Amino acid sequence: MRLQKVHKGHRFPDKALLGFMRIVMGHAPGVVRTLRYRKAFFGRPFSELTQQVMREPSPWSVGERETFAAFVSRLNQCVF
Repeated sequence: MRLQKVHKGHRFPDKALLGFMRIVMGHAPGVVRTLRYRKAFFGRPFSELTQQVMREPSPWSVGERETFAAFVSRLNQCVF
């Protein structure tokens, strides 16, 4: 369950982006809505952490890490 404010509480530039995504993709993914809401508090720090985990040196390739992420998302019934 997502807070109503995260679903509809965006400022105009983010509303425009989410609206564009809705037109092009048919929906705006929940993860994008969450990342765009209060970007300085959550969006940027979380995005930076994700980039570190997915792109910095590792025994696993970037492709393997992406596959793991997609598999776990599927298990969690997450469309992301």
